[in-house]
Formats: sequence, C-alpha cells, structure tokens
Amino acid sequence: MPRVVVDVMLKPEILDPQGQAVANALPRLGVSDVASVRIGRRIEIEFTGEPDLDRAREIADKLLANPVIEDFTVHVVDADETADARS
Repeated sequence: MPRVVVDVMLKPEILDPQGQAVANALPRLGVSDVASVRIGRRIEIEFTGEPDLDRAREIADKLLANPVIEDFTVHVVDADETADARS
C-alpha cells in the first residue's frame, strides 16, 4: 500500500546540536570523512483510500513541522521503499 512520507528537517540556518553531537562522536568510531550531520524526522501517513498529498502537506504544515525553524517535504512511497527505509 502506498504511503505518504513527510520528512522534517531543521532549516539550514538553525543550529542542530543533536547533529553536531553525532558529528563530534564519529572520529571516535574511526570515521573521519564526514563533514557534518543534520538530524531530522520521518513521518509515514497511510490514508484509507488513495494517498492525498495536499492533505498530507496541510497536516505537515499545521501539526508535524514548525515552519519557523523547520522545512518539510512530502512524497508518496511504495511499500518496498518503506521497508528499505527501515533496514
């Protein structure tokens, strides 16, 4: 069943302390070729009928993201893509 995915990320000009903490920890794990890390959220929405991108954008804008500090994207994925994202 297709799902609508909403990816929410802090705007580029907003500091990401969680991402900075991960980036700072990577050298201790032997990873030295990562320039920066940004942390976000992925929300999957299943509609009872066909996926409704306009409704999903409205949900994201009013409930899932803070438009002052966050950007979001909305797209439809197949069940296979949803499973791949969880691996």
